[in-house]
Amino acid sequence: MKRILLIIIGSISLVFGIIGIILPIIPTTPFLLFSLFVFMKSSKKLYDFILSNKYLGPYVQEYVSGKGVSMKSKKKAIFLIWITIGFSIVFVIDKIILRLMLIVIAVTVSTYIWTRKTLKVDSYE
Repeated sequence: MKRILLIIIGSISLVFGIIGIILPIIPTTPFLLFSLFVFMKSSKKLYDFILSNKYLGPYVQEYVSGKGVSMKSKKKAIFLIWITIGFSIVFVIDKIILRLMLIVIAVTVSTYIWTRKTLKVDSYE
């Protein structure tokens, strides 16, 4: 019963992660990482599916490897955070307090991403 519940929770998180690929306002990687965590405890087959999938795997493989995140991935993630939050601040949100909250969130997440271990690669970035 516990295994089935974990698979359902992981599948819901996976759906949100897939939606996040299409809609930039939903974060993809955290949902996929949560799915991996849940599937690690409930279904090796689904865990391996995410890691080996050509669309989903690249979002989480660097995190799972423990070796670090490439500078290119860091820059891309931070850029997308600021584009989506910036769009919301300029065109969607009209209350100052909400704009400030979004800025604090963007700064915090950007700092977190930037301070993760950087993957050493042989190519120039």
